[in-house]
Amino acid sequence: MARRDSRAASLRGAMDLLLLAVIEDGPAHGYAIARAIRERSGEALSVEEGSLYPALYRMEESGWVRAAWGANDNKRRVRVYKITAAGKRRLADERDAFRLFSRAVAKVAGG
Repeated sequence: MARRDSRAASLRGAMDLLLLAVIEDGPAHGYAIARAIRERSGEALSVEEGSLYPALYRMEESGWVRAAWGANDNKRRVRVYKITAAGKRRLADERDAFRLFSRAVAKVAGG
């Protein structure tokens, strides 16, 4: 069970890192966030709605992002997410954790 819990925490941390990194560049709605992740990763990463919105709601409840109603390019009503000071601290923590993880994997894998 601990293995599953640590994997869930790792996946949640990676999702937090990706979403907050995009939102750090400026307020964005869900579809724009998912598109930015896909584009920035060279189409290697894709965040589906079933993961995206629960993560954004969780991050809003945690105080890492603030959401407000806005309009997209087509003038449709959307929730726009903006990073908070707490979100910037969380992003810094997640970046540090990812760097440590990446270095450890590279050491083991010989890269």
